[in-house]
Amino acid sequence: MALRLRSLLATLSLCVALPLAAPALSQSAPATLVADSMRATGPGRIEASGNVVVLYQNMRLSAARVSYDRATDRLEIEGPITLTQADGSMIVLADSAELSTDMADGIMQSARVVLDQQLQIAAAELNRVGGRYTQASKVIASSCEVCLARPTPLWEIRAREVVHDAVERQLYFTNAQFRVMGVPIFWLPRLRLPDPTLDRATGFLAPRLSTSTRLGKGLRTPYFIRLGDHADLTVTPFLTSKTNTVELRYRQAFTKGRITLNGAISDDELLPGQTRWYLFGSGQFEVGRDFQLEFGIEQVSDASYLTDYNYTDADRLESHLTLSRTRRDEFILAGLTQYETLRADEIANSGELPFGQAEFLYERRFDGALGGGGFWQVFGDSYWRESDNPVGGAGRDGARLSLVGEWRRDWVLSGGIEAELRGRLDADSYWIWQDDSFDTNNTHVTPAAGLTLRYPMSRTTGSGALEVLEPVAQLAWSDRVGAGVPNEDSTLVEFDETNLFALDRFPGQDAHERGTRAALGVTWTRFLPGDWTYALAAGRVWHQRDLGQFSTVSGLSGNTSDWLVAGQVQLADRFALQARTLLGDDSKLNKSEVLAMFQNDRVAFATGHIWVAADLAEDRDAPVNEWSWDSTFQINDNWQASADWRYDLGLDNLTKAGFGLEYSNECVTIDLSLSRRFTSSTSVKPTTNIGFGVSLNGFGGRRGTQRSTCVR
Repeated sequence: MALRLRSLLATLSLCVALPLAAPALSQSAPATLVADSMRATGPGRIEASGNVVVLYQNMRLSAARVSYDRATDRLEIEGPITLTQADGSMIVLADSAELSTDMADGIMQSARVVLDQQLQIAAAELNRVGGRYTQASKVIASSCEVCLARPTPLWEIRAREVVHDAVERQLYFTNAQFRVMGVPIFWLPRLRLPDPTLDRATGFLAPRLSTSTRLGKGLRTPYFIRLGDHADLTVTPFLTSKTNTVELRYRQAFTKGRITLNGAISDDELLPGQTRWYLFGSGQFEVGRDFQLEFGIEQVSDASYLTDYNYTDADRLESHLTLSRTRRDEFILAGLTQYETLRADEIANSGELPFGQAEFLYERRFDGALGGGGFWQVFGDSYWRESDNPVGGAGRDGARLSLVGEWRRDWVLSGGIEAELRGRLDADSYWIWQDDSFDTNNTHVTPAAGLTLRYPMSRTTGSGALEVLEPVAQLAWSDRVGAGVPNEDSTLVEFDETNLFALDRFPGQDAHERGTRAALGVTWTRFLPGDWTYALAAGRVWHQRDLGQFSTVSGLSGNTSDWLVAGQVQLADRFALQARTLLGDDSKLNKSEVLAMFQNDRVAFATGHIWVAADLAEDRDAPVNEWSWDSTFQINDNWQASADWRYDLGLDNLTKAGFGLEYSNECVTIDLSLSRRFTSSTSVKPTTNIGFGVSLNGFGGRRGTQRSTCVR
């Protein structure tokens, strides 16, 4: 039986292939027809019936019956009919049809078109023209699921006619009426929308309503402009009772780079008579010989504009231009940076803060020197202030040239002890202007050396866990020989597990750790089956003499540092908990930080708490005691909630809070957001913002979530 069936199918394919392909023999391979039975019904007429399948180019047609007439070169088809493109971008269902042999032209009755498994177009009659255009009459279009329980879609577009251009991937509606729950909302004589397969098309995007205690009630209506395959511009008018604003976004991709620009310009009642604006941008380009050129722009008209319009919380802006190259043993960087402060307590004396910096760096690594390896670098930078007041460095400008060399060698001693010997030499020359506290030229040299011993021990437990215990001891020395210089880049020192055994714990070049010191520490790590990891670390530093180099809260002041204790628990990428604290001998807590993250299929959150004691040496006259939270919760397949806040535990009040709720199904996405800023200053006022948006899914590449449960 199987052999007879295969023979019959092969015979049918051979008999029908030539006549179906006749109009297109010069263009492509023949079509193929497979059916349960086939018979001749007259001169030049062939009829196939029973599970008929026709394959031609990228089209597949299935039907109950297909008749071919050589005289008209047409296919008469009886349904149910399914016409599918190979990539699944279009499916056509119909009761009956009359098509050309290449299925590019013809008429289909009682048809329904499904585009990209999203948008459905039901029509009384459908006409295919040239394989490019599909013209439908008496149309109902929607991406909402329709069934017996909900025969009326949430939204639909009814039109006298719609034309789908498969090349441009556009839908053109004539005499269109938009309905919600069957109720007519508005009418348009013409309407053009991108089909679901098109990600970028010129036209309006989903509008968004908003209300703000600073700006009033308003509406954003973004308009997307496609500027070719590699560039686009989005223009968003934002109108309220208190502002007329235009927001802009420009993006362009190049063969070896990209740029993005975001900005806005406003005329509002908050600062009458003043044009307010901001411009943020970034770009990256490959410029040959492995070099990369990067730029960043952050500019604003006034200190409160960004927070008034809820664009960003940034209170210090940075614009830069850098050229860099990274290779296996070499790193090169040159850059220019401009700074601008928006902080209320810094604006008054902003002329005394550095606003510009130029820098360059060349670093080269080497191996084989005295059995070890290391690097050398040349580094230079210059900074300047707007003020020209020399008293107390208020208008200080400066430049620096640094030469750095570091060498390192490792050994494994008897008993499994690992030894590391390091040596380093820093030579720095400074030029200082407009500061009566320092000479114009100052030079110093800082030699440093250190010996570190590690004794890693490991074992495997009966449960299959791997444990690693590693005590570490270090003895180090360094000293600075030469003149003192102002400290611009090393005012804040973070003492943590990453620099417990560093030769220098200052982050920059203006200050170097001096004296003889020893450090002791231990780490314990446990790896469990199932991707669980536990880690603990503790350590301390002893200085031979207290040279007054560090602030109290840094944890490194005095002869003996605070105890550094850190821990971590992690489960692959689903859960992580890490904590770090600095604890003095008197059990006084100077710094503490806790971070936690969890995510699964329904819940994701990140939370953290930080405590830092007051320290005038670090310009902090009150403790920092804050708790932050950021989370999302997938309530079900359609509903998602989010919440975030920042809470000042010292003042016992919220500084910022936000809440969001989103509903999404196959045909619509609705989101509501609420945020409140509670802090205030001379440039920032407490503000509440509410946003509301509705987007229709199924157009322009926007896809909905899982379809709603629907009883058929």
